[in-house]
Amino acid sequence: MRRGALLFAAAGLALAGCQQPALAGESTVAAPQAKRAASEKGLRTAVFAGGCFWGVEAVFSHVKGVTSAVSGYAGGDKADADYDVVSSGRTRHAEAVKVTYDPSVIRYDQLLRIYFSVIADPTLKNRQGPDTGPQYRTALFPRSAEQAAVAKAYIAQLGAAGLWSRPIVTTIESGTFYPAESYHQDFADKNPAHPYIRRWDAPKVAALKAMYPGVWKSSFTPG
Repeated sequence: MRRGALLFAAAGLALAGCQQPALAGESTVAAPQAKRAASEKGLRTAVFAGGCFWGVEAVFSHVKGVTSAVSGYAGGDKADADYDVVSSGRTRHAEAVKVTYDPSVIRYDQLLRIYFSVIADPTLKNRQGPDTGPQYRTALFPRSAEQAAVAKAYIAQLGAAGLWSRPIVTTIESGTFYPAESYHQDFADKNPAHPYIRRWDAPKVAALKAMYPGVWKSSFTPG
């Protein structure tokens, strides 16, 4: 996938941005409830890859109980955790978001339900929306044995439910998370009029509000 350079006059800085021509449209899915994860005490983290990290971050930043959502890279080496290198598609990294959350407010299984309902199409291999390449694969990076078990069971549950006409290709992977460059953080909140945000990510945030009003919050939680 290639991203053109956009000139941000206010910052006087050319930034790479998600701006590929639109492909097939995306639709939301009313995913069923997953196996309940433990309501542990203290903050926990989870890592999700589901296409361009701007949209993944934007949705989770509007979820109650999420205290931070940071865009970054997961699945590859530290030396390759650079936007230009990852964008080449030649690293093992996926664009990902590390979500810090309070399990007493929002559990991991509920985050998974949101992810599969409004964030990512789990049947698309190495692409999401207009973005193509292995860095845009759908992948879960569990941070604990419990998260891994819940994620594996939920993918099996969704597959058996037959919600999609194609098989689920979302992978469960391991790997260190590396934060992305500062200009990618809180991108949707800072650039609501950006064409990519308006076309691809704002509808996902609107779907979260419509489908899961009980966990929706109007404020954007910065990373």
